Amino acid sequence: MKNTIKYYVVVAFLLLHFFATANNNQVQPQQENKGSLSINDSLKWSERMALSIMKRHPQAYQIDEQSTPKWDYVHGLVLTSFEKLYKKTGNKQYYDYIKNYTDVLIDEKGTIKTYKFDDYNIDMVTAGRILFNLYETTKEPRYLEAMKLLRKQLAEQPRTKEGGFWHKKRYPNQMWLDGLYMGEPFYAQYTSVFEEGKQLEDVAKQFELMQQNATDKKTGLLYHAWDESKLMPWANKETGTSPNFWSRSIGWYAMALVDVLDYFPKNDPKQKELVCYLNKIAKALAKSQDASGLWYQVTDKGGKEGNYLESSGSSMFAYALAKGVNKGYLPKKFKEVANKAFDGLTTQLIKVDADGEVTITQACAVAGLGGEPYRDGSYEYYVNERKKDNDPKATGAFILAALELNR
Repeated sequence: MKNTIKYYVVVAFLLLHFFATANNNQVQPQQENKGSLSINDSLKWSERMALSIMKRHPQAYQIDEQSTPKWDYVHGLVLTSFEKLYKKTGNKQYYDYIKNYTDVLIDEKGTIKTYKFDDYNIDMVTAGRILFNLYETTKEPRYLEAMKLLRKQLAEQPRTKEGGFWHKKRYPNQMWLDGLYMGEPFYAQYTSVFEEGKQLEDVAKQFELMQQNATDKKTGLLYHAWDESKLMPWANKETGTSPNFWSRSIGWYAMALVDVLDYFPKNDPKQKELVCYLNKIAKALAKSQDASGLWYQVTDKGGKEGNYLESSGSSMFAYALAKGVNKGYLPKKFKEVANKAFDGLTTQLIKVDADGEVTITQACAVAGLGGEPYRDGSYEYYVNERKKDNDPKATGAFILAALELNR
């Protein structure tokens, strides 16, 4: 009898230990970590925003109010900004925040949870940018395998007749400005690191095609998308372009340009071509900048009813212009344009709580073309899409801009 009692006591102890350990290993509820980070206004804006993100989302997968882990482009943008911040400050908590995201989503074989290869969704490639540094610092094979998988997607991505990546398999014959940021910086880095730069010409081709087919000759701005087939109801029947200029889409394009240029040798003719494109869009943006320093949701229709000063596009432009000057691609006068934009953001669209937490307002939550329910690309469509505070497209770009401007 005594032995039986001892047996059950031991079993009970082991079970209690097991459940206590398991509970400690679970992702902690968000509210438990609330208030654990100190956000001091003496810090640079980049760190203030990053710490605010971490305070709101203790686990990186929670970015964009996600309740379960998801491989997504918004996490890719924000965590790319965290990587730059880590390299600037040496503060390991930013590195750990990135790594924790990949620990949840990438298994030991390099399989990416929630990622669907057969969708050929170019949005899903950009988060792969955070894997280069993780692989370099840890040498864990799973990061390399995940990068190879994303590179395989690009190798098999459906293309237009001239070689432009479709935005998604379900959007045939369409190139979107968004897609250039989603695919090309990863592509340029991968081919530079692992393929001796053999595919850089293909990277440049994507920009060439959008420059040729989506640029408005009058304003120098680029339309959100181009349909090679000209069959989509939103497409101009003569040019194939969508009907309006959306600031965030142009922001994706400008950021993509300055980021891929990191991997093009200066003596490469394609490098000069891409720098030329960057100068053209910089001039067009300077002309369309509002007196506040910001840009409107629909870029060229500032005074029209319903239009509003939008934070994600404005942050993206500030980053791209500042980096363009810092790298020597753009004349110094564009640094003034970028600083004016950042002033507009911090004085008009940024709020700071009593505990130092930073909120960025007036970000378009999402916008696209086609799909269900159908999105027609009209002016009314863009200005009536939902707005969101602390949208990751705005927070990530804001950190990048703050870093480039050293603000």
